[in-house]
Amino acid sequence: MPDHNSRSTDHSSATGEPQDGTTHFGFQRVKKEEKASKVAGVFHSVAARYDVMNDLMSGGIHRLWKRFTVEVAAVRPGQKVLDIAGGTGDLSIAFSRLVGAEGQVVLADINESMLRVGRDKLIDQGVVSNVQFLQTDAQALPFADNSFDCITIAFGLRNVTDKDRALASMHRILKPGGRLLVLEFSKPRSNLLSRLYDTYSFSVLPRMGQLVANDADSYRYLAESIRMHPDQDTLLAMMEEAGFSGCEYFNLTGGIVALHKGIKS
Repeated sequence: MPDHNSRSTDHSSATGEPQDGTTHFGFQRVKKEEKASKVAGVFHSVAARYDVMNDLMSGGIHRLWKRFTVEVAAVRPGQKVLDIAGGTGDLSIAFSRLVGAEGQVVLADINESMLRVGRDKLIDQGVVSNVQFLQTDAQALPFADNSFDCITIAFGLRNVTDKDRALASMHRILKPGGRLLVLEFSKPRSNLLSRLYDTYSFSVLPRMGQLVANDADSYRYLAESIRMHPDQDTLLAMMEEAGFSGCEYFNLTGGIVALHKGIKS
């Protein structure tokens, strides 16, 4: 069972972002306007081998994390779901089947290569009749207010330049009572697990990326971007500051991954 945490008090955001017009790209500092293109380069490089690497990196456990996300989302027939940073479409496939013919799923990603791989995968599985594909930025979602019953963003928020802006954009387009689910790498709960995870992330992962995807640098960035992402409680506070209520999170695999949930009142 995942560890579960929630809070209901007010908090101020503390993302650790530099205040000098730069932002983090892994452990590097880059100009904010440069980050999106650098992240795009990473995902253009890994898109074709993304699913294979996900299975290898996590030993297939990413499928359980995503299955738990779908369960917590509690999507019903006829609802409208936005899968941000939907990539190769694992969540969109599940949501498409749940919302049915009367519902709708929008698979959105800022990266053209990832979106193309996701579209091809859904076509191959015959899951396209109620799915739309959209290349867009999570920081400025092009939808009307109160449009979606559920929004998910899985392993994508850490790559967003302005996370507060993205969370506000998601809040705006959710219907009252709608829910946001953020599935993301986070901070292990034990020191021993944290040390083992660091060894794996910075020694094994880049070598695996080189062997399988011919790209060690992108997977080194992956490890670095995880370390720079806000921890569980900080992200919870950011969601509350964006206007979400009933915020809570579930630690998965000892906190290596966390699922955050918030409701639009």
